[in-house]
Amino acid sequence: MFMAVDFLPITAGEMESRGWKRPDFLIISGDAYVDHPSFGTAIISRLLEAKGFKVGIIAQPDWKNPDEFKKLGKPLLGFLVTAGNIDSMVNHYTVAKKRRKADAYSPGGRTGHRPDRATIVYANKLKTVYPELPVIIGGIEASLRRLAHYDYWENRIRPSILLDSQADLLIYGMGEKPVVEIAEALQSGIEIKDITYVRGTAYFSKTIENPGDTVILPSYREISAAKEFYAKSFTTRQKHTEAGTAKILAEPYRQGYVIQNPPAEPHSTEELDMIYRLPFKRTYHPLYEKSGGVPSIKEVKFSLTSSRGWFGGCSFCALHYHQGRTVQKRSIEAIIEEAKILIADPEFKGFIHDVGGPTANFRQKPCSKQEKEGPCPDKLCLYPKPCRNLKADHREYLELLRRLRNLDGVKKVFIRSGIRHDYLLYDQNDQFFYELCEHHVSGQLKVAPEHVSEQVLNKMRKPDKKTYLDFKKKYKKINRELGKEQYLVPYLMSSHPGSDLNAAVELARFIKKYEHVPQQVQDFYPTPGTLATCMFYTELDPHTMEKVYVPKSQHEKAMQRALIQFKNPKNYRLVFEALKKTGRTDLIGYDRKCLIKPPTKKKKHKKPKK
Repeated sequence: MFMAVDFLPITAGEMESRGWKRPDFLIISGDAYVDHPSFGTAIISRLLEAKGFKVGIIAQPDWKNPDEFKKLGKPLLGFLVTAGNIDSMVNHYTVAKKRRKADAYSPGGRTGHRPDRATIVYANKLKTVYPELPVIIGGIEASLRRLAHYDYWENRIRPSILLDSQADLLIYGMGEKPVVEIAEALQSGIEIKDITYVRGTAYFSKTIENPGDTVILPSYREISAAKEFYAKSFTTRQKHTEAGTAKILAEPYRQGYVIQNPPAEPHSTEELDMIYRLPFKRTYHPLYEKSGGVPSIKEVKFSLTSSRGWFGGCSFCALHYHQGRTVQKRSIEAIIEEAKILIADPEFKGFIHDVGGPTANFRQKPCSKQEKEGPCPDKLCLYPKPCRNLKADHREYLELLRRLRNLDGVKKVFIRSGIRHDYLLYDQNDQFFYELCEHHVSGQLKVAPEHVSEQVLNKMRKPDKKTYLDFKKKYKKINRELGKEQYLVPYLMSSHPGSDLNAAVELARFIKKYEHVPQQVQDFYPTPGTLATCMFYTELDPHTMEKVYVPKSQHEKAMQRALIQFKNPKNYRLVFEALKKTGRTDLIGYDRKCLIKPPTKKKKHKKPKK
């Protein structure tokens, strides 16, 4: 007799032990099976289980072997397909389009367990093996490709993933509400072709059912032929990402339309609490033990999710396109309950690794208007300046952290999901800032100014350099008062749209002046769904249609990255070349302002006399 706290079945033997002849749904996942609430497959499967459905999981099937998709039998209602927690192309390739050497979501961290474009490959294989059954795709890969999109790896516009995958339905965003509504509809006998009404989904149709309530986007043919049309399509999509204001979108294709329904309604606190109280095993399936486990569990096993949703507005981030801008929070009591489960784990050493979400200190809705009406469709909370209605308030988050660090068995509570430094600075009450430095920083606080050049920050939609310097000054002052010697570690980005070599030199000079040692430098990675990717492809700002400089050659990208890490001797030649190209040879020398020293002349060796 199985208990609800067992892992869900991933083998025929585990299904038999439950007495199942066939499951209701099978989830096909590009990740190894980890039953933890940081993994989408775990949340969706446990939620369906709680609603009374029998769910099996086929994790990382051999996509070349059709029998792999039959090993748990034929499901009664259909298949749910996801590439996993990370886009399969990002998982496989660096920004330089080179193969990665590890995969944290696979057994032993080894690569080769999933195909490129996993969602498309899995869904097509299922349509061959079980053509009569519904195939529903979801997860981050499907969500960000729900409409036509620029594909960095092929350098072209690809159609909606619905068409390439031949799926019947696509769930985008956070999928809990849509998946339950779809499952109950299928169980009641409604055919998949008639499930066209669920919020948070997209489907293909030969006609438009509600033309009066539908916004028609530029066609796939138009956006493939002209970058201006792609930019126009992108700005229209951006206006329809919030549940309270979004309309139905229709993207025309030669054979019909991809229809995107408005997003699912945000979760209430009670709904989120219910989801995170589901009986997760909180680790990977024992089957992977002999392979060395699944590395990705290490970062999240002793972490707590406190909220969802993100109103930061950074142009290189797809969070608002996937999760939405509405902050949804769990109750303090529910988080404390989960913390006690962590403490009871024999492997817990007293350290909670993170308490946060997309941004840790975004726990409240940013204004009273958003409480009633949701986010403004045409206005950002923090850019270009903080909205006059913004209420930066950390009191509830501080209460949560205090209660966590006072629990028996807890030595330290870290915040690793990031602090938005400008939002913290806007809070007139400094109590959280002081307690952050006193209790939640261990020598270094990571923040993400990303750049210092005004022309780049404008394209990033990040706060100006002065805001970061003000934060830096205040951080230093508070630590001095507390008698602590702690440092800021800035995250910086190279080669973002808008960044030319002059901007990269400006950033290098800033690093030199303030003696920063960047711990992490990230080349801009054009991924589907972001404003910055739209600028990368079109070389236009889609909101103004003005030209944007975009560094695209690998050599220029290498120079921009080298300038940020000018102290590394391996980067000398690239830095020297960049300074010559920008006419900044004044930064080559022995003065304190200089980035590098002049090249040393090689001594000529005389030939020995015969």
